[in-house]
Amino acid sequence: MYLGIDVGSITTKVVLTDGEDRVIAHAYLRNAGKPIAAIQEGIKRITRQAGNPLSIEGVGATGSARHLAAYLVGADVVKNEITAHAVAVIDYVPDAKTIIEIGGQDSKIIILREQVVVDFAMNTVCAAGTGSFLDQQASRLGISIEDFGGRALRSRNRVRIAGRCTVFAETDMIHKQQLGYQIEDIIAGLCDSLVKNYLNNVSRGKEILPPVVFQGGVAANKGIRQAFERELGVGIIVPPHFDLMGAIGAAKLARRAESSKTCFKGVEVAQWNFSTRSFECDGCGNTCDVMELIAEGEVVACWGDTCGKHSDAFESTHEEGRVEIRSERG
Repeated sequence: MYLGIDVGSITTKVVLTDGEDRVIAHAYLRNAGKPIAAIQEGIKRITRQAGNPLSIEGVGATGSARHLAAYLVGADVVKNEITAHAVAVIDYVPDAKTIIEIGGQDSKIIILREQVVVDFAMNTVCAAGTGSFLDQQASRLGISIEDFGGRALRSRNRVRIAGRCTVFAETDMIHKQQLGYQIEDIIAGLCDSLVKNYLNNVSRGKEILPPVVFQGGVAANKGIRQAFERELGVGIIVPPHFDLMGAIGAAKLARRAESSKTCFKGVEVAQWNFSTRSFECDGCGNTCDVMELIAEGEVVACWGDTCGKHSDAFESTHEEGRVEIRSERG
């Protein structure tokens, strides 16, 4: 079996796959500002689902906190989200040409040709249209995020909402409420404007060809999915595990690596006491923030220095169980 971990800004996804990349167990958790605790809870959940003992032959990590996850559990492969999401899609939609991925705080587009990534773009500046923004608006309107998209589909008179910025969108929504517009019409208008914002900013200049795959947590929103279909004029494919694709891709990459011996520290890491601390290196003008991961009172990993002064020195004295991330360091 193979373990895939995707730690994003809002959620952590953990999957367990078999030798044919089929999902055996999975966990989807909100970080709540504690990614280490979320990773540990994810491992606990998949262990309960799959049962002990687990014979894990490879571990892959991806997401914005992939290095933290890699050092925490002992990953064999560490890859960026673009690679992981693209690899995951190929099995579900082999002829996919465009991937739309919208997560908790960022969004991205991946252009595929013949199962190879030829272009991509990410939006990490504006949160308009991402999961956290939609969560916030659903809460402000007093409805559950699960019902948000369904309410948009019931609209009969879609309202124009300014969607270029989260602040403008929220202000415009409040204004439309005060004018007496129906909640369904406001939600539908918001979905439309957020999709236009994505197409005008994230995918600008990209050739969007079908089949188009929509994944990430926001793919669960039926209103956003319908708005994409209206704007693009093509059907949107939402894969079965749309919210776990990054973790699935990481697990697939771990299987492909065919490591002779995994660096995985075992499911016992879910019970260990972990903490982190940082210091600013004054060795040069970069003044890097160096992170240290501490397990049971002992420093077990070090990263964050551009030149490798501290991390390379640490790895050279702790060669056993070292995770290879130099390819990402450039």
